[in-house]
Amino acid sequence: MNGEPFQQTADDAALVAALRAGDEQAFVTLVDRYNASMLRIARLYVRTPALAEEVVQETWLAVIQGIDRFEGRSSLKTWIMRILANRARTRGAREGRTVPFSALATADAAIGEASVEPERFRARDDGEWPYHWAAPPRDWPEERLLAGETLQVIGGALDELPESQRAVIRLRDVEGWDAEEVCEALQISAGNQRVLLHRARAKVRAALERYFMGDMATAA
Repeated sequence: MNGEPFQQTADDAALVAALRAGDEQAFVTLVDRYNASMLRIARLYVRTPALAEEVVQETWLAVIQGIDRFEGRSSLKTWIMRILANRARTRGAREGRTVPFSALATADAAIGEASVEPERFRARDDGEWPYHWAAPPRDWPEERLLAGETLQVIGGALDELPESQRAVIRLRDVEGWDAEEVCEALQISAGNQRVLLHRARAKVRAALERYFMGDMATAA
C-alpha cells in the first residue's frame, strides 16, 4: 500500500449499487466472475470439494446480507475473498485444522532452505565470476510449456509444495491475483508472500528442468 486512499472502480460502484437495489443480474455477474476461483481457494482450507461448496455458498449469502455495510475501502473482489477466507478458515479449524494458515506461512517462510541448489552457482573463490550462475535457468519453447504432459508436470510440482507455498503460487500465478490481494486473503505479511512465492516458483521451475532434461536425454 502506498498510503493513498483506495479508489473504487466504476465497475465496482455499479455492481455495489445494483446489488443494493436487489438486481439479480448483478449477483449472477459476480458468481460467474468469481465462483470457480472461490472454490479453489476454499479447498486450500477444507478437506473436501463438498465442504468447499458449502463455504462458497455461505460466502455468497454473507455478501448479499452484508453489501449495505461494504464501505469501498478495498475492491469488491478483495472484500468478497476476505469473507471467503475467513469462513474457510473457520470451517477448516472446525474440521481439526487448528493451525492458522498465517502461522503456517510464517513458519515456512522462516525456514532457511535454499530456493536454488547451491551447486548451480560458482564458488566464492572462482577467479572469474564468484557467486554467479554455473548452471543458469533455461528458457523453454512456449509450445512445449503449454503441452498437456508438461502441464501435468507443473500440476504435480504444485501438489508437492508445502501448503503455504502452494496457496501463494496458485493465487498469484494461476488465479492472477496481485500481491496485496494474496496478503489480504491469506493474512500474511508482504515479506512472507514474496519468500513463499519465490520458493514455490523455484521448485516448479526445477521440476520442469528435470522433466525437459530427461526428455532431451531420451531423445539423444
